[in-house]
Amino acid sequence: MKLSGHLEQNLAQLMQAAGSSADVTLSRVSLCGIPCALLTCEGMLSSAMLGELVLEPLRQFSCDAASGDALLRAILRTRLLAPDTAVLHDSAAILTKIYAGFAVLLAEGSETALAFGIQGYAARSISEPSGELNIYGAKEGFTETLRTNISLIRRRMRTPAMTFSLVTAGTVSHTDLCICYLRDRAPEDLTARIREKLESLPLETVFSSGYVRPFLEESDIGLIHSVSTTERPDIFCAKLLEGRVGVLIDGTPFALVIPQLFCETFQTLDDYNYPPAYATLLRWLKYGAALIALLLPAAYLACAMWHPELLHETLLRILTESEQDVPFSLPAELLGVLFMYETVREAGLRLPKAVSGAVGMIGGLLIGDAAVKSGLLSTPVLTVAAISATAGFVIPEHHAALTVLRPAFILAAAAAGIPGIALLGTSVMLHICGTEIFGYPVSAPIAPLFPHRLRDILARIGFRQLSQGNFRISEIRTDNPH
Repeated sequence: MKLSGHLEQNLAQLMQAAGSSADVTLSRVSLCGIPCALLTCEGMLSSAMLGELVLEPLRQFSCDAASGDALLRAILRTRLLAPDTAVLHDSAAILTKIYAGFAVLLAEGSETALAFGIQGYAARSISEPSGELNIYGAKEGFTETLRTNISLIRRRMRTPAMTFSLVTAGTVSHTDLCICYLRDRAPEDLTARIREKLESLPLETVFSSGYVRPFLEESDIGLIHSVSTTERPDIFCAKLLEGRVGVLIDGTPFALVIPQLFCETFQTLDDYNYPPAYATLLRWLKYGAALIALLLPAAYLACAMWHPELLHETLLRILTESEQDVPFSLPAELLGVLFMYETVREAGLRLPKAVSGAVGMIGGLLIGDAAVKSGLLSTPVLTVAAISATAGFVIPEHHAALTVLRPAFILAAAAAGIPGIALLGTSVMLHICGTEIFGYPVSAPIAPLFPHRLRDILARIGFRQLSQGNFRISEIRTDNPH
C-alpha cells in the first residue's frame, strides 16, 4: 500500500501490517520543526552504527525545509547517513527493509521514506570448514551471513569482471540469494537461465541449499548431483574461473556451483598442492575406493552363491565353514549389516556430541564382536561390509548414492550373479552419461570424450602444462544456445 502524506496514518498502517510485533521499534523525533518517526527492528541492526551514522547526524542536521518531503530530500542530498540508502514509497517495501536491518525515517507531509542500511545482527565468525578439510589450503570457510561470504570472494577475485547479483526468494522468508559469476567467462544464457529459475522458485521459505538445489537440477530422481555444494571460498572461486555460476544463500554456509561434473567429485584442493605423481596416485586411490565401496559386497555375494569357482580353495573352505552355523541367508546378512551400519552412522550424526561417541562404541560392539560370537553373523560378511563402508568414507560426496546403490547391487548379485551386477552397472553408467544440466553433460570430458582434458582426470599433470590451456565449462556444451 502506498504511503500518504500523513505521518500518523502511515505509522498506523505500518504497525497494523507488522501485527504490532514486539521487535519493531518506533522512535518519534522532530527535525527542523517537522514531526518524524524512525522505525527499526531490534536485533537486526548495530546500535553503534545507528548512533554514529543516523542519530548523531540527524541531531546536528538543520535546514529551512517547509514540508516533510523537502526535509527528506535535503537529508538525502546533503548528508550521507549510511553507505546503503534507499527511497521507499509503499509499506511492504518499508517492512522488508526494516526486517533486513535498515532504519527507516518517515516525515509528516511526505509520501516517501528513507531507509539506511546499518545491519549488525549477531553472526558466526569465519572458521575452518568442517566438511572440506585440507592440509595446505586456506583455513577459512563460508558463514551464514551473505555479506561476509561476498567479501570472502571479493578478497580473492579483485577483478571488475566479478559480478554479484541479488535475487529474493521465498514468499514468506524473503531470503536473499546472490548469483556470482565472471562476466567475461560465464555464458550469458547460463546466467540468465539460472536467474530465471531462482526468481520463479515456488517456495515460501529458503532455509538451506537443499531448498534451491532441486529446482536447478533437471531431474528429481538423479543418483548424482549436477549442482555441487562447497563451504570453501577458494574452491568456489576456482569454479568461477572456469566459467561456472555460483549461488550464495543467506543463512547457510553452503554455496552452490552450477554445473558440476562427475569426475570433479574425486578431486580435492590438496591434489593441486602435491607433486603430480603423488596426486595421481591419490586420485586413482579414490577411483578404486569408489568401486570397492559400491561393488565389493555384491561381488562377494555373487562369488559365494553363483561362481564359487572364482574363489581360491582355502578361501572357499573358510567361507563355507563360517556360513554353516549362521541362521540367515547370505543376502540377508549383508543387507542387515549395512542397515545396522547406516543406523549407527545416522545416530552418531544426530545425537549430541557428548553421546555420539558412546553410540559408535556400542554399535561397534553390537555389530562386531557380539554378533559374531552369538552366531548371527559370519566374520567374512562383517569384514566385507566394513571394508566397503570404510572405502565409502574416501568419497563423502557420493555417500547418498552409495547408500542407495549398494543394496541394489546386492539384490542383483543374489538374483543373477555377475551378469546381474554387469546389467545394473551398465544401467548406472548410462544414467550418469545421460544426465545433463542446462545442456552441460555431467559425464564430460569422458562422455562425450575430450581427450585433451583427460590430463586432469586420468592423471594430474604439472601446473606448467595445466596453465597452457585453461579449462572453460563452455567447451563441453552439447547444445547450441543460439
